[in-house]
Amino acid sequence: MTNSSIVVSQDLDFAKKSLFESLDSKLIKTYFADELERSGEFKVELAKEVIREAYIAEEHPKYLILCALNYNIIVQNSLLKLLEEPPRNIIFILIVKSKTALLPTIRSRLNISYMQSKKVPYDLGLDLKHLSLDDIFKFLKKHKNSSRDEVKEIIQMLLKVVVRDKIKLSASELDMFDKTLSLSQLNSRPQNILSYLLLTIFQAQSRKI
Repeated sequence: MTNSSIVVSQDLDFAKKSLFESLDSKLIKTYFADELERSGEFKVELAKEVIREAYIAEEHPKYLILCALNYNIIVQNSLLKLLEEPPRNIIFILIVKSKTALLPTIRSRLNISYMQSKKVPYDLGLDLKHLSLDDIFKFLKKHKNSSRDEVKEIIQMLLKVVVRDKIKLSASELDMFDKTLSLSQLNSRPQNILSYLLLTIFQAQSRKI
């Protein structure tokens, strides 16, 4: 990768690892937003660090790798001029889950590539037969920033586990899986969709007691 680029991947960790393995350079600086803090947003303070590093001259190509779930408009505008006219030997790589996370003005100036990880079976990490409210709270917190595709995968896995573990749900409760699958592809919040499903399963299990 010799030009500044946007890398789109649903698996950010996979994209980070793959880039490290593929880049033939000792000059690599990383700026990764904390995915659990403030919705995984790339902070202004982090953008200032990127700008300072970009203006440190180098004789050989230096890669500045940025990764976040969200880049707010203030951050993007602060980086725009730098991305338009990068200093000599500075190559930017912005890792995102969706190219629409970035402004059109940025997308038009950088190459866009897609990186797909190998699918692995999703592990819910939940025992639906002995589900507790604390389990639900922790699960929702963990998946509050999940993408549409990730939420869809979780819903499908929940249904498989319900069938496998023979959890008794009414016809209307089973219908909600189809409804939430549709909602997951819209702008519904992941926490709202998943909490609805998990609380329904929790209530169904409570009826047995």
